[in-house]
Amino acid sequence: MTAPNSSAAFDAFYRAEHKRMLRYFRKRAGPDAAPDLAQEAFTRVLRSGAFERVEFPGAYLTRTARNLLIERTRRKMRRPAIIHPFDEERDASVRPEQAWRIEAADVRRAYWRALRAMPRRTRHIFLLHRLRHLTYKQIAQHLGVSNKTVKYHMERALARCRQALAPS
Repeated sequence: MTAPNSSAAFDAFYRAEHKRMLRYFRKRAGPDAAPDLAQEAFTRVLRSGAFERVEFPGAYLTRTARNLLIERTRRKMRRPAIIHPFDEERDASVRPEQAWRIEAADVRRAYWRALRAMPRRTRHIFLLHRLRHLTYKQIAQHLGVSNKTVKYHMERALARCRQALAPS
């Protein structure tokens, strides 16, 4: 048990050093942790009994504060990292549906402009292949042209579509 006069001495020491300790901890640990760390530093100095034994209690308090910060850092480093599993359906980023609809409408408009700009025969062959799902051979037989002609028109149609959808 400490004598009453040492209690008064510690009280005076606390009042003299408290603001300095708060500044010290605010600078190194942040404003939220500073009051608790300062209180812990003073508590350790008082419990250790060093306040009555040491010649420079302010220096001892500073060393205690530094040790508190070291312990705090070590404790944080020892804590295992919390890893939450990634749920593809719930956590994956999702583009807004409105943006998809706008982009899809833009692509359709560009596609139809390219389609209308194609020569009649090229457009006809392209639509037979894309909408009716006819093979080149079936289109050639249906129109009475060679496979090579169908391939030529399809290449021209696809090139126009790529050109219409290419970024400007």
